Amino acid sequence: MNYILSIDQGTTGTRSCLIDAETFTLIGQASKEYPQIYPKPSWVEHNLNDIWATVESTAKEVLKNNNVQAHQIKAIGITNQRETTCAFDKKGTPLANAIVWQDRRTNDFCQELKGKNLSEKIKEKTGLPIDPYFSATKMNWLLKNNSAVANAAKDGTLLFGTIDTFLLFKLTGHVSHKTDASNASRTMLMNLKICDWDAELLDVFGVKKEFLPSIEDSFGNFGVTKGLSFLPDGIPVTGILGDQQSALFGQAGFHKGEMKCTYGTGAFVLLNTGDDLIYSKSGLLTTVEYRHKGKAVYALEGSSYIAGAAVQWLRDNLKIIKKSSEVEPLAREVHNFEELKHIQFFPFFAGIGSPYWNAEAKGAITGLTRDSGRAHIAFACLEGVAMAINDLLMAMKKDTGLSIKTLKVDGGAAANTLLMELQATISETTIVRPKVIETTAFGAAMAAAIGAGLTDFEKLSTTWKKDREFPIDSNLEGYIKDKRELWNKTISKMFT
Repeated sequence: MNYILSIDQGTTGTRSCLIDAETFTLIGQASKEYPQIYPKPSWVEHNLNDIWATVESTAKEVLKNNNVQAHQIKAIGITNQRETTCAFDKKGTPLANAIVWQDRRTNDFCQELKGKNLSEKIKEKTGLPIDPYFSATKMNWLLKNNSAVANAAKDGTLLFGTIDTFLLFKLTGHVSHKTDASNASRTMLMNLKICDWDAELLDVFGVKKEFLPSIEDSFGNFGVTKGLSFLPDGIPVTGILGDQQSALFGQAGFHKGEMKCTYGTGAFVLLNTGDDLIYSKSGLLTTVEYRHKGKAVYALEGSSYIAGAAVQWLRDNLKIIKKSSEVEPLAREVHNFEELKHIQFFPFFAGIGSPYWNAEAKGAITGLTRDSGRAHIAFACLEGVAMAINDLLMAMKKDTGLSIKTLKVDGGAAANTLLMELQATISETTIVRPKVIETTAFGAAMAAAIGAGLTDFEKLSTTWKKDREFPIDSNLEGYIKDKRELWNKTISKMFT
């Protein structure tokens, strides 16, 4: 049998999956978390050596646990946390910790750029607002504030990239310095219309083109493995997609009008707009879904920085649960919704992305009384996540005029039935959960299969299977209507 190895490099951990190259069934998976680094408030970093170690260990583990020989792998797909910015040299040695997409250290620089009236020009070229979220400001910060990066820039050994670029460089024995158009579209340096680095933007951010990877189609031969201890030489890497684009791809969202929401560390809604380059008037992003045979397929995206991470906060900071899976049964201990009607949980620990773009926003819990307890906070947490995602969906409706009747969901937190029930009722739409909720890794395998010529779009569209639908809960409608009004009122007062 032949297999595809899918490397899903996420914000809190790495997952390696083996997928049967003929039937596209998931054979096995292995995952491992790695440390989050918080040098200062609102700063978030990752050690690139930690990330690479999890790629190696999970790949070894999934092969061993499923009695698969490494030579049976016919192609590799990569999907990754986007915007997280890496600086390394031509020997593959990290020059600094990666600055994570959640990091807000460049907010002052972003305000400077806005003061220079660059917002409209940057949005027209990139589809993005000026925000610390994106990679360009992080590259600028590293060049100005990290001596190792600055010295490498002077001596011509500096390489920048997003996580996919770093992993590809390591996998190919320091040969292939490339990225795909979906990841490049998140840097604030790529011109959407031509899918190439924009000279004017490079000048604005002080980044030289030679530091950057070449931008390729999302499917094709990016290079082959070389000099690794855990894989033989010569396995091609044939698919790369940013994690949210990969999740839509894994939901068989190949065509215009397909839409999904991924519940991971953050939550992200993507709508495939085909070859239509739609600029949002409601706080959404315009991005590349994928590029195939030189032609870009575009998407509208809404980004909520905190989703599953809010539950992790309950676990790690408040310590009201020991495992993330305990949040649902705890929340279901609340039976009297009168006790919840004033409690609101705003999961804005890393500022607000779409649709309000408030980098200074902070998380908050309001409306607590002496009767409020662990269960009320757990319920309000799930409700707050769903409310923030609903704001993305409302913006999507405004921009497109679409009536969203159904929404495909995926990601780890999509397994939370109560969260899905709340989302359906808050957003007044039927939620559709697939049998494989880890569609990010699945999408990378699909991309690799197309890039390797193992299959085509039509065949892949039959691999998606529905698990369950969540309709609007009529018993919750009255309560939710009041909570939506309260949410909107509080947002306008506190956060916009």
